[in-house]
Amino acid sequence: MLNLVREMVVSYAFIERNFNLLKRYLNWEILFFTYSIVNALTIGLIMVERGSSEDVLYLVIGALIWGFLSIMMREVSDAITWERWEGTIEYTFIAPIHRVTHLVGSCLFAILYGLLRTGIVLSVMPLFFGNYVDLSNANWLTMVVVIAVSSLSFIGIGLMAAIFPLLSPEKGQAATGILQSILLLISGVYYEIDVLPTWLRPLSKISPATYTLRSIRAAMLDNASIASQKQNLMLLLVIGLTTIPLGFWIFHQGEKYAKRVGRLKRSG
Repeated sequence: MLNLVREMVVSYAFIERNFNLLKRYLNWEILFFTYSIVNALTIGLIMVERGSSEDVLYLVIGALIWGFLSIMMREVSDAITWERWEGTIEYTFIAPIHRVTHLVGSCLFAILYGLLRTGIVLSVMPLFFGNYVDLSNANWLTMVVVIAVSSLSFIGIGLMAAIFPLLSPEKGQAATGILQSILLLISGVYYEIDVLPTWLRPLSKISPATYTLRSIRAAMLDNASIASQKQNLMLLLVIGLTTIPLGFWIFHQGEKYAKRVGRLKRSG
């Protein structure tokens, strides 16, 4: 029991450290956050003159949910990049703590930060879209459950993506961005996956974002219940329970390789 409490305290320490690093690079975060808001607004405004309220909401939901999911995935990876910038990655890796404890702290920070940013973006939407964003028919409970379950999958993907900055100080972030772009393309964020080329559609079935967006849109547009989204939720749960242990294992292998070849050094 005492060991569990100790590990929880250490995980919280990593959450606090990441928030402190966020404050240190606050100017950059404000810049990227502003881009996220403008991007979501621009995508939604495309349909204001050409589509119905439902069409606008369709795009806005895609922008918001993709923003949240991509933040979770990227922040887990960026935690390693920050360690390199600060020159602390060697000390973290030789510290007498479990790697799972370290990564759990980074994952929890990613979830909290993702919720914070998404909440702020959502709060400014009515100022620009007015009646076009009508959430009176939304099933908020279903949305919360879907987000909670889908978070597992993207945390797992984030753990896998974290090996990119671990193995390549110079190009690791770019590799994470490429992975995000692929998921953005195949997951139906701004369009139905039916518009994809026939040969590309099967890839959408392995992306957790596909099922997340389907269920979130059903909940927000059609007041869908949790029971009606059972199939998507089960698929997301299976993907999450698969990608998280796989992500930990892949990161562990990447860490051993980085130590063996001497990749743990400061960059930036």
